[in-house]
Amino acid sequence: MRRALIHRSYLNEHAEALEDNERLEFLGDAVLDFVAGSYLYHHFPEMQEGRLTRLRSALVRTEQLAVFAQDLSLGPMMQLGRGEEEAGRQRPTLLCAAFEAVIGAYYLDSGIDAVRAFVEPLFETAAGQILAAERDQDAKSLFQEWAQAALGQTPRYYDVAATGPDHDKTFTVEVRVGEEVFGTGTGRNKQGAAQAAAQAALHKVEHTP
Repeated sequence: MRRALIHRSYLNEHAEALEDNERLEFLGDAVLDFVAGSYLYHHFPEMQEGRLTRLRSALVRTEQLAVFAQDLSLGPMMQLGRGEEEAGRQRPTLLCAAFEAVIGAYYLDSGIDAVRAFVEPLFETAAGQILAAERDQDAKSLFQEWAQAALGQTPRYYDVAATGPDHDKTFTVEVRVGEEVFGTGTGRNKQGAAQAAAQAALHKVEHTP
């Protein structure tokens, strides 16, 4: 569990730290996918496969896992190098990676049943919120439907930035209708950033008189 909170940047500056959390992050990502899929299968017996897939994606996306990490106060506990420290401990990609690494460590230390008991209450609360807000729907498709109906135009997505080292990049994408920017999103890949941008755009149009 201590290793789960060691970022690669800290390892580069402290020779006494023998391993960072990237392998645990890889393992935790796979464990979360499995546990989320199992949880949804058993708790939503009438839900079709396509909706289950979208809901699982919403439960384990970067922003949602970052919320779990914030609730657990993982940010202050992480061991970071100076550069990462200056960039900020509350970045969603950093928090998401920390949460995945912690889950990977918990799985190795205590097994799948312990992980299930730990994360399923988190999933239960988050799933209810996601379904209530319909955040499991494909945001790009929903925003395209709105833009074509309301404005008669198709949204376009533009890559704005890619920051961070190769192993931990954060992508930023804008969605525009015509010349107007309707939303900006970040993610660990371009597809996730585009979905986040579309979600931001939907939030904007829903709250615009």
